[in-house]
Amino acid sequence: MNKDIIFFYGIKFHNYTFSRILSKMQYGGYLVAPAASSLSKILINRQYYNALRNSNISIFDSGFFCILFFLKKGIRVKKFSGYLFLKKFLKLNFLGKKILLIDPNKLESDINRKFLREKRINVYNYIAPIYKKNFKDAKLCEYIKRVKPDYILINIGGEKQEILAYEINKVFKKIPIICTGAAIGFLTYGYHKKYQAPINDTIDKLYLGWAVRILFNPFQHWKRFIESIKLLRFFFKFPFI
Repeated sequence: MNKDIIFFYGIKFHNYTFSRILSKMQYGGYLVAPAASSLSKILINRQYYNALRNSNISIFDSGFFCILFFLKKGIRVKKFSGYLFLKKFLKLNFLGKKILLIDPNKLESDINRKFLREKRINVYNYIAPIYKKNFKDAKLCEYIKRVKPDYILINIGGEKQEILAYEINKVFKKIPIICTGAAIGFLTYGYHKKYQAPINDTIDKLYLGWAVRILFNPFQHWKRFIESIKLLRFFFKFPFI
C-alpha cells in the first residue's frame, strides 16, 4: 500500500517526489528530514516535537523508519534522504537568487561557501551560536532582513535546526527553509575528508549510511545507532496518534 501523506504521532510525513516538494515549498515554510535517532526522542523533547509537527514538509530520511512503517502498517514509503534532497536542490538554476547558509562553525562555513560559489550560487553565511533552550536569535533575524535570501539552508545538528527553523518561520513565513543538517558535509567531502563520512548515491540507496557513519566515527554514531533502535517502541508498544 502506498500513500502520499502519512501521519506519525501527529507529524505529517510526505511521500512526495522532488518536484512536488519544491512546488509545495515555493510560498515558504520549512522542510525537515528527521533521523531515526532524533525521532526516538519526540516524547521527551517537546520543543523538537513541536517543530516537527509544525513543519510544512517532512521527508523520509531514515531507511530504518521506512522499514518499520512497512512492517507495522504495510505501508511502502520511498526513502528520500536529506542528502539526496540537497543534492537535487543544488542542481537547480539559482541565477539571481540568494541562499543563506546557517553553519555550525567558521571552518565548515568557509568550506560550504567555497563549494556553493563554485556552482555559481550567490551565497551568504551565518555562523550559529550554541543554542540551548532559547532559539530566538535576534542577530540572525536582523541579518535575514538585510540579506533578503530566497532560501535558507540550515546545516547545524538535528533536534536544533528544526526548532531554529520553526522560530525563523514565525517571522519570515515566505522564505523556504531547508533543514538537512550534516548532508552538505557529504557533498563537500572532497574539500576536507574529515567532518562527515563519505556517503554517496549507492550507499544512500541501499540504506547503508548508518553503517558507513559508524565506521567513520564509531564513538559518535554508535550512540546514535542505539538511539535509533529505541524507535521500535513507538511502532510496537504505543499506538499512533
